[in-house]
Amino acid sequence: MRKIVLFQPEKPANTGNIIRLCMAMDFSLAIIEPISFRLDDKSLKRAGMDYAQGFPIERYRDLETFLKAHLSYEGYFVTRYSPNVYSDFDLSDPNRDQFYLFGRESTGLPRQLLEANVRKTMRIPMAINARSLNLSDCVSIIAGEVNKQQDYHGLAVRECIKGKAFVLH
Repeated sequence: MRKIVLFQPEKPANTGNIIRLCMAMDFSLAIIEPISFRLDDKSLKRAGMDYAQGFPIERYRDLETFLKAHLSYEGYFVTRYSPNVYSDFDLSDPNRDQFYLFGRESTGLPRQLLEANVRKTMRIPMAINARSLNLSDCVSIIAGEVNKQQDYHGLAVRECIKGKAFVLH
């Protein structure tokens, strides 16, 4: 199982976008509380569209509870402070349980967590003067890399809804 994990997300629009991405890219989603909005928030629904309705979201009361529940998972911690580039990791096994933990929009992940797991931290390269990327953009980049390395396992690589000849007419 592949899981996106949000640590105390602050912006409902980002979370809505991530719900939609998780559904489309075949990731499960977990949220570590507390969060500063309700999961039925209007902007969450707008960003997630109809994907937000009924999409299962695991909720954990704190980081320790989440980590204890996922001891068997290969965990990755996404942070701008990592010395490791995300594309250098071997994420190619679709049968390995993996989680990708993303920090709060304002403060990221706790420093102690990063220090304890530095070999499993990953960064997204960006311009030297850039402070950060949008959270939902970061999730998209990592999810895309995982799917690429796993050869899009379980995903449609051909048009299924409108038919494979849709653009040929």
